[in-house]
Amino acid sequence: MEEAQTSQPVSPNLQRIAKMAKDFPELCFRTLAHHITPELLRHAAHVTRKDGAPGIDGQTGDSYLANLGVNVQALWQRLREGRYRAPAVRRVHIPKGDGKTRPLGIPTFEDKVAQRAAVMVLESIYEQDFLPCSFGFRPGRSAHDALHELREGMMRMGGGWVLDADIRDFFGSLDHAKLREILGLRVGDHSMMRLIGKWLNAGVLEEGRWTRSEHGTPQGGVISPLLANVYLHEVLDRWFEREVRPRLRGQAFLIRYADDFVMVFSEREDADRVLAVLGKRLAKYGLQLHPEKTRLLDFRRPRDGVKAGSFVFLGFTHHWALSRKGYPIVKLRTATKRLSRALRSINEWCRLNRHQPLAVQQAKLAQKLRGHCAYYGLTGNSAALSRFRFWLTRLWRKWLCRRSRAARKPWDWFQRVLQNYPLPPAKAIHSKLLRPANPSV
Repeated sequence: MEEAQTSQPVSPNLQRIAKMAKDFPELCFRTLAHHITPELLRHAAHVTRKDGAPGIDGQTGDSYLANLGVNVQALWQRLREGRYRAPAVRRVHIPKGDGKTRPLGIPTFEDKVAQRAAVMVLESIYEQDFLPCSFGFRPGRSAHDALHELREGMMRMGGGWVLDADIRDFFGSLDHAKLREILGLRVGDHSMMRLIGKWLNAGVLEEGRWTRSEHGTPQGGVISPLLANVYLHEVLDRWFEREVRPRLRGQAFLIRYADDFVMVFSEREDADRVLAVLGKRLAKYGLQLHPEKTRLLDFRRPRDGVKAGSFVFLGFTHHWALSRKGYPIVKLRTATKRLSRALRSINEWCRLNRHQPLAVQQAKLAQKLRGHCAYYGLTGNSAALSRFRFWLTRLWRKWLCRRSRAARKPWDWFQRVLQNYPLPPAKAIHSKLLRPANPSV
């Protein structure tokens, strides 16, 4: 799924919409579709990823941009006259860490452009509504921001009771009728609502068979993250802030990244009460908690020899450890499943590309190593980063040895390879994320 990171409004008109949405939180906008102009579509085409796989029409991003003026004008004409037909999404399956596969939708590039333009218009409204607890697929916010706020909140509270929740197949079970109802609170433009309806009902094409989408958001669609945020803003965020927190005895906060979220409570009684009603709240909107992946755990600061638990959020295991000065702090390390999955991917790439020149392999592996560190390179996670680099190096040697009689060569042969084709070090690059905690908190 493509991230909807479109930054700030790109035109004075959208800036005015954003200001009105901020000044009048209950205002329903009746005219929005006319803001999708050729200029906005042209901008959307430029900020949409060009290296993605083509959709059912086989057109790539580069070929679309080669004749951008004509393509944008034709697209705008169809959108303006209501003749635009959302094409089906091509579905492929990608492996998951547990051996299963995850369906991935690939829209056409033109459909991505149209969705991106619609996101820019809708984002100018909803970015004024979204709460600070929401981080996923929003301009200027990232997973690292969510991790930082979660850790800072737990350090301030001295830990607490963590409700680690998981919504079963959220993007595939989102209720269309409820979504239209929620959108209708802010979007009263029938043309815009019809356009969103076309994307919701476009369906998927898999092995030559078309299947209509009865539930869920467009797979792989640019607009899907925004629709998901709008849905969960009403279902979860506003409910927690307006109805749940005022009724609690102690402190509590919510951190959500798309459909992944955790709630932290200072009191066990509050956590139990919220867990008892959370499933009912989600069921009201056609959603279901995953019974095996939702749990409540004691994550209070370690005391009197009692060891605190740990939980995984956004690919990191959160756990208590001692700082260099000897006081307990919350640390993050790469989750075991994520590390294993990354190494399996490295192993498969080395197996398939062991015939490539060493310079080509070194460049690609260096890129993969830097990409891994770009996400997992947090202060305090150096051991896991070093482990990843160590096993990446061993896997590279393993498959180099299998491409010829090099298997008989000793380790000093491979050390010479590393000297001629060095790999970058594995280091933490997000040191500001986990700045030293205040021991007095």
